[in-house]
Amino acid sequence: MMSRSYTNLLDLASGNFPVMGKEKKRLPRVMTVPGVISELDEDQANSVTSDVPSSISMDRVIIVANQLPIKAKRRPDNKGWSFSWDEDSLLLHIKDGLPEDMEVLYVGSLRVDVDINEQDDVSQMLLERFKCVPAFLPADILAKFYHGFCKQHLWPLFHYMLPFSASHGGRFERSLWEAYVAANNIFSKKVIEVINPEDDYVWIHDYHLMVLPTFLRRRFNRLRMGFFLHSPFPSSEIYRTLPVREEILKALLNSDLIGFHTFDYARHFLSCCSRMLGLEYQSKRGYIGLEYYGRTVGIKIMPVGIHMGQIESVLTHADKEWRVAELKRQFEGKTVLLGVDDMDIFKGVNLKLLAMEHMLKLHPNWQGRAVLVQIANPARGSGKDLEEIQAEIKASCKRINETFGSPGYEPIVFIDTPISVAERAAYFTIAECVVVTAVRDGMNLTPYEYIVCRQGTPSNVGSRKSMLVVSEFIGCSPSLSGAIRVNPWNTEATAEALNESISMAETEKELRHEKHYKYVSTHDVAYWSKSFFQDLERTCKDHFRRRCWGIGLSFGFRVVALDPSFRKLSIDAIVSAYSRAKNRAILLDYDGTVMPQTTINKTPSEEVISILNILCGDVKNVVFIVSGRGKDSLGKWFSPCKRLGIAAEHGYFMRWSAGKEWETCVQTSDFGWMQIAEPVMKLYTDSTDGSWIETKESALVWHHIDADPGFGSSQAKELLDHLESVLANEPVAVKSGQFIIEVKPQAVSKGTVTEKIFSSMAGDGRQADFVLCIGDDRSDEDMFGVIADAMNSGVLSPNATVFACTVGQKPSKAKYYLDDPKEVITMLDSLADITDPSPVVTEVVVGNRSSSSTSVSFSSTS
Repeated sequence: MMSRSYTNLLDLASGNFPVMGKEKKRLPRVMTVPGVISELDEDQANSVTSDVPSSISMDRVIIVANQLPIKAKRRPDNKGWSFSWDEDSLLLHIKDGLPEDMEVLYVGSLRVDVDINEQDDVSQMLLERFKCVPAFLPADILAKFYHGFCKQHLWPLFHYMLPFSASHGGRFERSLWEAYVAANNIFSKKVIEVINPEDDYVWIHDYHLMVLPTFLRRRFNRLRMGFFLHSPFPSSEIYRTLPVREEILKALLNSDLIGFHTFDYARHFLSCCSRMLGLEYQSKRGYIGLEYYGRTVGIKIMPVGIHMGQIESVLTHADKEWRVAELKRQFEGKTVLLGVDDMDIFKGVNLKLLAMEHMLKLHPNWQGRAVLVQIANPARGSGKDLEEIQAEIKASCKRINETFGSPGYEPIVFIDTPISVAERAAYFTIAECVVVTAVRDGMNLTPYEYIVCRQGTPSNVGSRKSMLVVSEFIGCSPSLSGAIRVNPWNTEATAEALNESISMAETEKELRHEKHYKYVSTHDVAYWSKSFFQDLERTCKDHFRRRCWGIGLSFGFRVVALDPSFRKLSIDAIVSAYSRAKNRAILLDYDGTVMPQTTINKTPSEEVISILNILCGDVKNVVFIVSGRGKDSLGKWFSPCKRLGIAAEHGYFMRWSAGKEWETCVQTSDFGWMQIAEPVMKLYTDSTDGSWIETKESALVWHHIDADPGFGSSQAKELLDHLESVLANEPVAVKSGQFIIEVKPQAVSKGTVTEKIFSSMAGDGRQADFVLCIGDDRSDEDMFGVIADAMNSGVLSPNATVFACTVGQKPSKAKYYLDDPKEVITMLDSLADITDPSPVVTEVVVGNRSSSSTSVSFSSTS
């Protein structure tokens, strides 16, 4: 059971800071789930594991974003508000791609400040008329959340601007992060008010709400939840400069599906997960997934599209037709290039002006003929950087017009006043080329809108030719194969691209336009929405079949999802079975099982030696260490354990006790393959800093745990393919493991040695009726598989009690788990406490614990 106050900011943000903008406690006006209202209060919240079925069966999607798709304005009499849909909002168009019978509910903030006394009435009105649930942010939180953390930290960083100084980029401020967490918490409460956790999907949008998944996952373990990032995701070198980098990554991983516009953005995210969290992704049948504590987090790559119907509707608007005629008269005899950008430091507007200036210098034939119309939408942020770029743009416009202008001709027409959608469509209609020179942009749908406007409608056919000059650093660039792509920083090359775009043959313009229109018209916003939602359904299909529970504090919280039959090993249960058994087999891996992986000194502790001696001292027990390590080190480390069996190098070498000779499980003398494999491994070692080769008697292992995570993983895949190719005709197996590539003789595995132990016991008339097998990695799965087969083949006693246990909560053939090596030792100690030592002839004292040792040892009949 989780703490009742787990949604408190003090717990979730792991920082000691006051709760900001304290909200007035009141009963929620919106509720769709039967229950007691007080259950939704933060102070009385319990962890909801979604085990109780909802009373409503119809699927519904709750779309959560920073702002609702609603326009709001005061009534003329100043008494109340009037609301209407924002037809330009992407969120409004999402439902076009969802199933027709699916209900859509919106959660977000309003663009206006609503007095606290009006908030209840506004909430009720928006829910009833628009199915919208407003989140009202107190003024102090709003300023620090949106204008502070979102616009001063995340927006610049995600657009590759590092905070080199306080004046450029700004320094990280903890109070702004606290406000970001507080705002996300407020959004989560609004979702919780209206959610049916068994039936609803939640789709969260953009960088404003990146920690919201943790708040919701903490409350509803099995909630079906997707997240889409509409901005770029920076490379790991950039992202890692963020002080709260891991908190945000782990919060995003509490989603079921994470969407990005381009492969580059997804690749950067996956690289961050690899470098910071040690997570590696897998691609299966075209779907990319990250295994995260038993859950598969899907990665979706799909650029958003435009709403075709809305733009085509604008194209038939009378205002647009009137404005087109007026613009044609205004620019008669001129060739119009068009830019439509937000006033933002990343849009590269001034670089575009410099390129236009350069083109007029290099190609004087365009002087008096070419015009760049630059529409600048109002700025969404503020700050010194923005003021500087605005001043620079105005100075450039003035200089270019004074240099190249003449009576009746201005090469730059700069429009920084708001214009209507119809007027923007009119400019698109008359422009020969649209120019986008953003230095970094998430998607940018301006080129898409331009293409549709140039196509026109069936009743009002356009020119059906268009040209695009687009920055290679914007999200839509990969999908526009007919565009002229440019590096906006290279003004000379951009100038030549401008010249090429308006000098190109008409037939070429038509062919490029046709190609673009075919893509834009078929990959619209409905296509994007449908594709994302289908992937979300697929990713979440097993949610209610698996057992889920939450672990971890603060933003380290995550949900573990496991098969219903997979459970934690109970010490009471195993002690009871152990005490009843007559013939016991205990098989233990070493690294990661008895010895923590992170420990540098791998020598077993006195406690481990003592416990093993006690377990070995019982004649009912056969105890084995089954490890991938070499026989020399294992033999030396466990020399005090005279009756302990050891299987080294994954079972290639085997010794039943200290007094016995080492034997090989696989009879082979052909190791000529080592001369083939070793030079190949050396080649990759020389080119991969931090990697090294371990030479065993029976195997070669290439380690890359100390190499760069991304490069090491890439090199490991290449090495695996290379070795499989050159060793195709050799009697060996090439396998990948945890930061290793290993080559060893065929049929050598921990499963083989497990079979031999069970068969030897059965051959001596001592069929095991108790089996304990513990391991932590992929090689140990061979043991777990053999144990399952042995239960059916009669090698084990028909009444055998089997405890196949993996270390760590993860998918496994084992039916039980323990959290870490410390718990393994605790469990073995509990067995040692009830162990009856066999008749002894000598007593051995190890550490503070005495154990009995007998001269009689179990021997193999084989």
